[in-house]
Amino acid sequence: MGVKAMLPSYELGFYALVVTCAVLYSGSGIFEASRDSMNRKAFRDGIKPGWHYFGRKMDVADFEWVMWFTSFRNIIIFALSGHVLFGKVCSMTVPQHRAVMYMIYGVLAVLGSMGLVYLMIILSHCLVLYSVALAKQKWLCYAAGLCCLASFKVEPFGSWQSGFVTGAFDLQDVLFYGGCTFTIMRCMSFALESSEKEEGIYSIFDLLKYNFYLPFFFFGPVMTFDQFHAQVSTRELRRKDDEMKSIRVNALLHVGAIIAVDIFFHFFYILTLPSDLKFVNRLSDWSLAGLAYSNLVYDWVKAAVMFGVINTIARLDHLDPPQPPKCITMLYIFAETHFDRGINDWLCKYVYDHIGENHDNVLKELVASVTTFAVTTLWLGPCEVVYIWSLVNCFGLNFELWVQKFFQLGPFAKLEAKLSGAMSRRIRAAFGAVNFWAIVLYNILALNSLEFALLVTKRLLVLGFPVSTLSIWFITYCGVQLIKERERILAIEEEEKGDKAKVE
Repeated sequence: MGVKAMLPSYELGFYALVVTCAVLYSGSGIFEASRDSMNRKAFRDGIKPGWHYFGRKMDVADFEWVMWFTSFRNIIIFALSGHVLFGKVCSMTVPQHRAVMYMIYGVLAVLGSMGLVYLMIILSHCLVLYSVALAKQKWLCYAAGLCCLASFKVEPFGSWQSGFVTGAFDLQDVLFYGGCTFTIMRCMSFALESSEKEEGIYSIFDLLKYNFYLPFFFFGPVMTFDQFHAQVSTRELRRKDDEMKSIRVNALLHVGAIIAVDIFFHFFYILTLPSDLKFVNRLSDWSLAGLAYSNLVYDWVKAAVMFGVINTIARLDHLDPPQPPKCITMLYIFAETHFDRGINDWLCKYVYDHIGENHDNVLKELVASVTTFAVTTLWLGPCEVVYIWSLVNCFGLNFELWVQKFFQLGPFAKLEAKLSGAMSRRIRAAFGAVNFWAIVLYNILALNSLEFALLVTKRLLVLGFPVSTLSIWFITYCGVQLIKERERILAIEEEEKGDKAKVE
């Protein structure tokens, strides 16, 4: 109940006003803290000279973001621009062989950026997993793939393999482990799809074409083999109506997001502030809550920009890649929380949905989620913070189902049936507000530190109780109602599209 229930417009207006005022108030606190801490000795490594004419320095605590748009910027632009031009020529001249051309360009780009030894390491893992795929046994594909993944994520095997790669530059480790781990995920997808093929097996060249598609190689997203193979095998390349316009609009939005983040980092030091717990502890509860939330929003923006740029290039190549992650602002359900939709699709298809089936059975759901987060832990790299992050998010995912099952029991189901749709929606939003902050608190573990996550939790739930706790809960409730309103409108639009399609 309550999915398509309407609320009065004045009530929604009140919710929007409350959320807007709260965001502005919290943002002003973070802005003042950023301004006052600009010259602190403890922040020297995270804050560097920026816009002198505005009297502002820049938050440079995110190594990846800084590298992408400074020393590594020209390499990215050169490599991806070359791929776009090369892909365009291939699509016009030999569309039936474009996948082979993409593979050749990708191999040469990897060879030029990381060297011959790195390329040999990648090819050796591809050969191992291709050999395993010949047996057409799923359990063997899983075992071999996870062992290969562990060889990069568990010491001393990871350091041993990376030691073969000579030379050094800023993003060598990022490119090494990114390219290797994404390669293993792609090879596992290839092996698992091959095991399901009724007759024969896909060739080694199908695997190489799949793995060495350059836009996906180093940073993903992971596109499952069945989808990639079907799309690159299409000989008739046709654009949908207004597709190029959509691509151009998305490209401009990504450029705008990059500029917006650069401006934001000159006025809000959301990444550097959490590094000094003594200073952060002096912030108000509102500012601290806004700081924790802002870190999640930024990480989503970073993922959206990275995958958005890659997806734009893939769409130019007539592919339909995994979409960027859903904005954290629009989430209050653990099942939809992911920063990499490609990895999420991979995990759902080969692990979570495979074990959990329809996700109605509590025991199967528990086994499915534990197995999924075990694979995710290996993917991220086993360590204390990752263990804790996996444990609490796995608990959150299962707790949602437990609560849902509990309230589906006879007495509660009858009680809800007596309520109006609007009242049911309000009650569900109250629970969604609690879930929203559980998602925030659980995920800042991985984005910041365990100490910062514990500090925020203690301030908001213990020291801030009851005033700050209930106030922030109510504001979050207002935000969840706005999310639900958007979901209601989208549901109605989808229903109208379905009805229109049936008539036609």
